[in-house]
Amino acid sequence: MAHPRPQATVRTRVRIPLRFGDGFSVTATAVTFRGLVDGLEHLALVFGDPARTPDPLVRLHSECLTGDVFGSARCDCGPQLREAVERIQERGGVLLYLRQEGRGIGLYNKLDAYALQEAGLDTYAANTALGLPEDDRDYTPAAQMLHALGLGEVDLLSNNPDKAGQLRALGVRIRHTTPTGVFATETNLRYLRAKVDHTGHTIALHGLAV
Repeated sequence: MAHPRPQATVRTRVRIPLRFGDGFSVTATAVTFRGLVDGLEHLALVFGDPARTPDPLVRLHSECLTGDVFGSARCDCGPQLREAVERIQERGGVLLYLRQEGRGIGLYNKLDAYALQEAGLDTYAANTALGLPEDDRDYTPAAQMLHALGLGEVDLLSNNPDKAGQLRALGVRIRHTTPTGVFATETNLRYLRAKVDHTGHTIALHGLAV
């Protein structure tokens, strides 16, 4: 299948030392791009030389300010990000940090949806109650970024079947899909259960009660 058009190109590369709250540290190459179709400032964190790695591991991680930065326990985004960085640096690959807060609806709308969830709606019903899509993410920029990095064939670290489906349709070959770990807590279990039941996420919640 043809690459998405227009094609993106690499804009800058810069080495950045990363350090997480639990003390884990690693150095990544941060890559920025020109020509992304949505005009947003998506970022690739590259570990090793994935273009020369036989089976580069890739994660598409949608920005979550509340979880990634402030450690919110309403989701599993922060632990997923921490896990992905370690797993990718062990094998070589890329973490695409995509500016898609709240599954593409934005930070303020996500917080409005949180308020509706407190009234009993699940994460998807809350979005639609606000007149917004359940999931508004388009992974065309992610495919553009991978092609710009020379990665047309990858292993995907994800629980979300829509990510693999969209990437395949955009010309990225997915050899294997590996789920992330399960980071269930009392405060995010309803959220995780909704993702499993509503959109087929591969999160092993067997034996965990909502």
